[in-house]
Amino acid sequence: MTSEQPHTSPDQPDQRGDDQAPADARPVPADRPADLPDTPVRDVPPADAPPLTPAVREVTVRRAPKFVPFMAVGAILGFLAALVLAYTGPEDPTLTRESVLGFFTVAFALPGLLLAALLVLVIDRRSIRRAERARAERTDDDA
Repeated sequence: MTSEQPHTSPDQPDQRGDDQAPADARPVPADRPADLPDTPVRDVPPADAPPLTPAVREVTVRRAPKFVPFMAVGAILGFLAALVLAYTGPEDPTLTRESVLGFFTVAFALPGLLLAALLVLVIDRRSIRRAERARAERTDDDA
């Protein structure tokens, strides 16, 4: 087995030049001594620099509706309409009331859900037009 690097013992100096890094260590930058630990260095502003100001951002503030509750209410209203129609209408001897309820639930709950989704989209568009711009300042409160 041959090796590109000569075998050295701990008491023998390394025969390579100073510009090469040892095989088991990472290269050390020229502007940093090798005996410093690998810790991140934080930038410290000069003493005559003004104090750092908190970040201020421009944000949009608006009241937006939640989609799922609107659509759930639409589906529930469609189910209630199907319930009223199935149990107040004339009785059919070939169909049970429950099968009529199932048919009308599908027939009314899906359109109710879709109409509620359309309504929430209209309300959402209106809230976008009424949106206001505000300035938000970041604070470092731990409380």
